[in-house]
Amino acid sequence: MDTEAPANSQHPEALRLWLRLLTCSQLIEKKVRSQLRSQFETTLPRFDLMAQLEREPQGIKMNELSKRMMVTGGNITAITDQLVAEHLVERVEDVKDRRSWHIQLTPRGRRAFKSMAMQHEVWIVDSFGGLSAQEIKSLHQLLGKVKNLNMESF
Repeated sequence: MDTEAPANSQHPEALRLWLRLLTCSQLIEKKVRSQLRSQFETTLPRFDLMAQLEREPQGIKMNELSKRMMVTGGNITAITDQLVAEHLVERVEDVKDRRSWHIQLTPRGRRAFKSMAMQHEVWIVDSFGGLSAQEIKSLHQLLGKVKNLNMESF
């Protein structure tokens, strides 16, 4: 039974849709968090940080990483410290600005992330397993419209 906003309520359809999106997002995220913990003994924030680093083979500055992940520098530092201790990421001095550091995956980190990312993809695909390819495409397009509409206000 759906409990986000009962059909017989006075909530507008857009509000009911918003609540449904939140519920789906939270359920999928809960699944991913649980699987990362059980299969890889890691957390979603650690996975997300490594995903950002995977996109930047030459490394990325801490402040840029913080912006991309939309968390404080303190959060990035704590996660980075853990990953450095595990030899999954490394700090490399910025040759142009010796006060700055770039964070990048180590070869071991790249291998670990690749393994996690492959499994992550399986979990996400499985989460949408009840939808046809056309339904997934349509939902993606519709949510793209919502995204574009809301990007205009920033």
